[in-house]
Amino acid sequence: MNGISAIIITMDEERSIRKCLTSISWADEIIVVDSGSKDHTLKICKEFGAKIFTKSWRGFGFQKNEALRLAQFKWVLSIDADEIITSKLKKEIISIVGSDKTAEAYSIPRQSFYCGNLIKFSGWQSDFVVRFFQKKFCKFSNDLVHERVIVNGTTLKMKSYMLHNAFENFEEVVKKINVYSSLGALMLYKNNKKSSLKKALFHAFWSFFKTYIIKLGFLDGRSGLMLSISNAEGTYYRYIKLMMLNSNFND
Repeated sequence: MNGISAIIITMDEERSIRKCLTSISWADEIIVVDSGSKDHTLKICKEFGAKIFTKSWRGFGFQKNEALRLAQFKWVLSIDADEIITSKLKKEIISIVGSDKTAEAYSIPRQSFYCGNLIKFSGWQSDFVVRFFQKKFCKFSNDLVHERVIVNGTTLKMKSYMLHNAFENFEEVVKKINVYSSLGALMLYKNNKKSSLKKALFHAFWSFFKTYIIKLGFLDGRSGLMLSISNAEGTYYRYIKLMMLNSNFND
């Protein structure tokens, strides 16, 4: 069927899910794979007529592949709960679906916000993510975190932006640092990587330097500095947690 399936994975997303769903309400179907939300996430999803499925959490890649498997239509739009499809992007997507010549996948540029402030540099200025694609040619990597779309074919870049409210407030920054560093450490551990305090400090320093200096984070002012520190923190905790996993295994 030559329609569009919008797919989302959720877990306690009531703060942002309504804006996300409003922006994709034009899709032919909305597939939600939830991992046990205890807030009003599912209630809001039902208001938009979403097809809701519950799957135990096994990592970002696995959850998204489950959502992809459930999609009924030829074209798939994968979106996170903290993202919004703009009206211009909607028109561009619909134009692609109606075209005779299309690629197998399309990467979409994102304009991302950190605690309410638009980040124009800090490595986010060239943020393209593959989110719109033909189902039969694509799948997600099974990574616990930082999953990606594996495309069997050509990927083209779209012109219109999606909006990404990466961190709504600093409480969310701290929460995500903890969650993502744990998942990242576990993924490294499963790939037989080793760590130490020295490695953790080095990687944290390099993360800060890369974000703030090389990727021009200083041009984002206070927000760029805060983001650079957040990246360094997340990297430090990831390698410290990996060190602890190595230590527990050896004990």
